[in-house]
Amino acid sequence: MAMSGFRTGCPRLLFFFHRRARMTHLRGKSDGTPDFRVPELFRQIMLARTRVYKLHPPTPTEIHEMPEGWTMLLKREDLSEIHSYKWRGAFNFISARLGEAIAKGGVVAASAGNHAQGVAKSAGRLGVKATLFMPMSAPKLKVESVSRLGGDFVDIVQTGDTYDDAAAAALDFANKTKRLHVPPYDDLLVMAGQGVVGDEMMTSPIRPQVVYVQMGGGGLAAGVAAVLKTYDPSVKVIGVEAEGQASMSAAFEAGEPVTLSHLDIFCDGTAVKTAGTLTFNVLKNLLDDVVVVSAAEVAGAMEELWRVARVLSEPSGAMGMAAARKDSANLAGKNVGVILSGANLDFRRLGNISRRIGDPTGHQAFYQVEIPERKGAMLAFLKRISPVGLNISHLMVGQYDSELAYPVMGFDGSPESFAYLEEVIAFAGYKFKNVTGRPDLPFRVAPYQPRLLSLPRAAILHFPERPGALLAFLERIATLTNISYFNYVHSGEEIGRALAVFSFENAENREKFLEDLKLHGPEFTDLPPDTNHALGLVDAPLPPLRDS
Repeated sequence: MAMSGFRTGCPRLLFFFHRRARMTHLRGKSDGTPDFRVPELFRQIMLARTRVYKLHPPTPTEIHEMPEGWTMLLKREDLSEIHSYKWRGAFNFISARLGEAIAKGGVVAASAGNHAQGVAKSAGRLGVKATLFMPMSAPKLKVESVSRLGGDFVDIVQTGDTYDDAAAAALDFANKTKRLHVPPYDDLLVMAGQGVVGDEMMTSPIRPQVVYVQMGGGGLAAGVAAVLKTYDPSVKVIGVEAEGQASMSAAFEAGEPVTLSHLDIFCDGTAVKTAGTLTFNVLKNLLDDVVVVSAAEVAGAMEELWRVARVLSEPSGAMGMAAARKDSANLAGKNVGVILSGANLDFRRLGNISRRIGDPTGHQAFYQVEIPERKGAMLAFLKRISPVGLNISHLMVGQYDSELAYPVMGFDGSPESFAYLEEVIAFAGYKFKNVTGRPDLPFRVAPYQPRLLSLPRAAILHFPERPGALLAFLERIATLTNISYFNYVHSGEEIGRALAVFSFENAENREKFLEDLKLHGPEFTDLPPDTNHALGLVDAPLPPLRDS
């Protein structure tokens, strides 16, 4: 819905900072010789090629020219049968130790989803029994996929809130049953299997000059970095972590792996509290840099991947893209490798992900303004600021004072246009405050007091998303009603929806308003009785609840 004559743009709800840890102090030996583990890891990667392709052929690398002037080499690990790279390490490990796995009666593994799918697929293909421990928070899509891929060879145990809880249970089970434990990342064979991703990138027709590789425990990053640096030491390898789960960065700072006290699981595929010991010892000597990305930046990268390549990544799968977007100003003219590491996304998460999309350039701002609590006050304010020409993406207002109202508005624009907006608001004599980043904004809180409302009428309004729709509506009804509650966010649809409550001085104005609404629009939907009760608009008690 375009408000006050403005065009609405895509909402940018949250702003997050990012942290970059320079790696020059972690380069290992001063003479530049590689760490002793790397040659053996590279050798194992070459051996892994003979194994992993028995399960799945190489995944493609797509070439996309980016508007900022760099070429993205997008490694499509999402196109494997399990829609993730994790099959590589799992299959290489179990294949190399197949005799031991059979002798011990099977394998055990823990995973938030993708590693479990890789183990399940490998177990089914090799005929090995697998017991897989997954946290209760694992996406339903991944749990169902594990069951489908493994069939009768797989038993799933869901326990704990995080991957680390499930991992502890898996290790305890493996110790008690003497079965072979398949590590998710901190193992030479697993790292070697994942490293084949890097081998495929370096044997492609176009080689990358910079590669962004996501890190959780570090298995993918260690394998890929070992290949890239062995083939061509000039290739820049950038590790990528997500805020709230940067366990490898914590290890670099401490000089050894440490356990995080808190874990953010937005990027569930990389959410581990403790980085691997082997992976740490490889990566501390190979990474050129580490970039930490926010959930908002990851969500924005997912949107960019959809726009550029029409692929829908899971959050951890888009972390490399998020880091490349942050560095885009420094990538002009370069071939940049980005690994789309997974696409096991629960469709129901899309709404939450879209709400997290951030704009690190500061192209959205929120303001709370003080206006009189009377008919036409909102219209007067919108007319005063309309010359600024900004997009309004949010409007949240609720009547909780008899004299003053404090609507919150979200604007799309530029930092310069926001500065101009502030000048216009101040010149018009309104008190205001920039509330960008306030924690309640993503929840669209608009408090109000129903007792202050007179003859209220609530409805869901269906506005066309075009310039001037709201302004024209407000001009028509300005003499009839006061907007006591209004909650709107731009959704990107052709029709915008707002939950609104109107107050009236008398029954005559109320009837005229309803007649005008039916005759001239916008389209509206009346609220059912239970919703009116929830909004406090009906004094009568709720009817007794009955079992359905």
